[in-house]
Amino acid sequence: MSQNEKVDKVRRNLVVATTVAGGLATVGAAVPFAASWLPSERAKAAGAPVEADISRLAPGEMQVVEWRGKPVWILRRTKAMLDGIKKSDPMVSDPKSEVPQQPDYAKNEFRSIKEEFVVLEGVCTHLGCSPQMKPMEAKAEMGETWEGGFYCPCHGSKFDLAGRVYKGSPAPLNLPVPPYAFVSDGTILIGDDKKGA
Repeated sequence: MSQNEKVDKVRRNLVVATTVAGGLATVGAAVPFAASWLPSERAKAAGAPVEADISRLAPGEMQVVEWRGKPVWILRRTKAMLDGIKKSDPMVSDPKSEVPQQPDYAKNEFRSIKEEFVVLEGVCTHLGCSPQMKPMEAKAEMGETWEGGFYCPCHGSKFDLAGRVYKGSPAPLNLPVPPYAFVSDGTILIGDDKKGA
């Protein structure tokens, strides 16, 4: 092998090695860069929007998702549940939702965009405990006028199925309705209402 052939072989090896190293460096830099476009856990906790698939949520069922480190309830209400909300009007403190605990598009009888679905922050407005859902059938425990809703076992606050607080409860306000939008019939985006409403 001549001196020129040896030099060419060394050059070829250097070119191949440099190309491989450069390619690996590019991939190594691109992966974290592309990953930086995804919302971090910290960003999600700070309030990045969260999508919830409600396509399989049956009437009467509730789904819980986390947004800003808090539970958010998505309840698909039945006709009987909606009728119970109307019957609760005289028993709740803020029947017309005058206190701004919801976006304007949810300031209505059912505190929702679509009356069938309600989206509520599942945190009691008294001291921040998480209430439990109590169905209409819990009249023996909750009282004869109970039409279904949420009960906070910490201090006894009661909320109807629109998240409105009952008179005499320690909780001063209705449960908050977070900003949300229907992305499609089967998907709700919580934390961003710019896509619909």
